[in-house]
Amino acid sequence: MTKPDVEDLDRHILSLLASDGRMSYTDLGKATGLSTSAVHQRVKRLEQRGLIQGYGATIDHEQVGLPLTAFISITPIDPAAPDDYPEKVKDIPEIESCWSVAGEESYILKIRVPTPRDLEDLLARIRMAANVSTRTTIVLSTPFENRPVTG
Repeated sequence: MTKPDVEDLDRHILSLLASDGRMSYTDLGKATGLSTSAVHQRVKRLEQRGLIQGYGATIDHEQVGLPLTAFISITPIDPAAPDDYPEKVKDIPEIESCWSVAGEESYILKIRVPTPRDLEDLLARIRMAANVSTRTTIVLSTPFENRPVTG
């Protein structure tokens, strides 16, 4: 089965909906620079193509051309600099999650990109935007993800 041709804008919409399946068309439009009606048309087309099978459901990132998942730990180059790293990287669409952590690193970013070359480009953009050093761990497989916690 061949992978569908998905534009970068569609990937961005899918990423936004994966983070918040209840995001309004207006908010999607603001995040992508599209009109509300243009976003609505794209979302409907993504649904028709089977790339969105439900809201709150998992997206098959390999099918939409984002097979490479990695965790990027960021550490400030200047420890005296303000701790505003999430703000500095928030507009980079490949970043799916950002966690503040205890330890040597300040934050860990979860990212998804199509290829190792895209990862290399992304690392350069993160370093430039936030003035940080990075340490990257590439995911080889995902036996499970987003399991409900019982307790």
